[in-house]
Amino acid sequence: MYICGCAAPSSPADGLQMKGSTKGIGLVLMGSNKSWLIIWVMFYTFLLSFVQGMGNLDDFFHDYAYKAFIKPRTGILDNISLPANFSGMEVSIVRLRSGSFWARGANFSFFHIPPRIIPMPFVKRLDILYQNLGNWSSLYYNVPNYNLVTPVVGFLTYNPNSSTGGDGMLNLSIRGDPILVRFPEILLPENKNLTMKCVRFGTNGSVEFSNVTMPNTCVANGQGHFSIVIPTSHSKKKVRFLKWWVMGFGVGVLGLVLIGFAGILTYKLVSRKRLGQMGRESERSEALDTVWVGRSRMPSASGMRTQPVLENDYVP
Repeated sequence: MYICGCAAPSSPADGLQMKGSTKGIGLVLMGSNKSWLIIWVMFYTFLLSFVQGMGNLDDFFHDYAYKAFIKPRTGILDNISLPANFSGMEVSIVRLRSGSFWARGANFSFFHIPPRIIPMPFVKRLDILYQNLGNWSSLYYNVPNYNLVTPVVGFLTYNPNSSTGGDGMLNLSIRGDPILVRFPEILLPENKNLTMKCVRFGTNGSVEFSNVTMPNTCVANGQGHFSIVIPTSHSKKKVRFLKWWVMGFGVGVLGLVLIGFAGILTYKLVSRKRLGQMGRESERSEALDTVWVGRSRMPSASGMRTQPVLENDYVP
């Protein structure tokens, strides 16, 4: 299974967004005794910055690549050296003429882009920015109930005359064969019978699934980010465990209630038996008189009927 090798809880792009924001809030509220409020505010700020960092990662790569793309050579793929805190990611860029792109397509990085594709809006030249998120893939992209088994790779097309990534992004109109995404390696768990799915993360936030029709290859009808996923087996186990736990808890509570009722019933039966036995013993024994002492009626033994008599009348 593909495992994120990063140990830090935040992404590199979070550092761009969060620098100073969380620290400032912590300093303002440091003297307050409302610890829960501090924790909540800091968590909310971290979450907001994390989401913003995810949305701006593509723009950051685009802007950084353009600063390093000083003397572009048409048709030559240039690898971009990223800062140290982006270690594990790979970014490359290539500039193509639209006519050549229509006639020949592009076969760089993990993607085979076939001919007969038109950039929209039309431009004379276009830049293709390739990304490989590597060990950071599962931090930026996740699919509920699925696990990534390949790194997330992607490509986006831009207008070379635009300096900002969001405004300069182009759309692709595919008139021929679809785009092929080839992954160099798929890290599967021991259970190889799991069904693999191709997933495409669109530029508008959409998530699309498709079948893996060729080994280590996905078919796409547009640009974006891509990966291969498998169903999360742990989710079914958790559901089953929760189901059995609830059933066991219910059976345990019912058992305790039944044991309690049985104990009470046994106590009452034993008490009645003892009272009955005492009553029978009292009936067999000598009856005692009763006297009233205050407002209570108490048993009283009768006086002796026969007076003691000496055996000899001898008196010294």
